[in-house]
Amino acid sequence: MSAKTGNSKYHLYFGLFGILMGFTIARIGFGDYNEVHNLFTLADFRILLTFALAVIVAMIGFAVLARGKSLPKKKIHPGTAIGGVLFGTGWAITGACPSIALVQMGVGYIPAIATGVGIFVGAYVYKHVHARFFRWDSGSCEV
Repeated sequence: MSAKTGNSKYHLYFGLFGILMGFTIARIGFGDYNEVHNLFTLADFRILLTFALAVIVAMIGFAVLARGKSLPKKKIHPGTAIGGVLFGTGWAITGACPSIALVQMGVGYIPAIATGVGIFVGAYVYKHVHARFFRWDSGSCEV
């Protein structure tokens, strides 16, 4: 299946996958602010262990796809550390990463609208701040 933007079957498959993923995330409670709060206060390791399992599965998947070939080395992007800190801070404050904010909106959690607005405002501000103050190539992360 090609990734053509006009391919409606492509959009349908990924749309259905997104709905299924959102339903699953909401059903198991990962869209709940209290669950995320418990993660960041180390009161409950369920989400942390789920992330760790996801990383292990992804590592195995990449190893299978590489089929013994070494993966290319990449430089660490200069904005990675500050971006990670900003992302983690926003996640801890709002209880949502961008995908979880969509799940929260889908289940009717009204404060998630503010998180969604913040995501779009942050992306807009980033584009202008990066153009004004930073000169590094943003690569595939460019907005």
